[in-house]
Amino acid sequence: MYLLDTNHCFQLLYNHPGITQKLSQLGDKVFVATCVIVQGELVYMAHKSEQQERNLRRLERFLDDIEIYPISEETADVYGRLKAAIIDHFGPKERAQRRRITIEKLGFQENDLWIAAIAKCHGFTIVSTDSDFERIKEVEELFVENWLLSDLEEK
Repeated sequence: MYLLDTNHCFQLLYNHPGITQKLSQLGDKVFVATCVIVQGELVYMAHKSEQQERNLRRLERFLDDIEIYPISEETADVYGRLKAAIIDHFGPKERAQRRRITIEKLGFQENDLWIAAIAKCHGFTIVSTDSDFERIKEVEELFVENWLLSDLEEK
């Protein structure tokens, strides 16, 4: 079971050959989804694009064809635990400084923590190029794949 991050959904929207080939190899036996956080990021990107109407229509068709996971109470609990673990691991050791630190100052994006929490709740492997997920693996078990990696290695 795979949870596609924004960078892979974006590439899939434009029929990236590596991603479409991977999905074809996986076939119907493997479940692929995304989440509301990624949906929000994609909607934002479409609204900020030069071809807004065209991209919003394309995005609407894409979102109609993929399962989108919400944020649940369980997800919120996992998110909170994960954020605390990241701050404890990567943040300052002094307690007073740790209380004032933000996740962004540690180089993490809030949205990536939410995506990781959704993936953990549902047993997904995250499919992404974001380094945040690799760093999260230092504090919590998380499965991550990058279906664009072979493209990067070829260049």
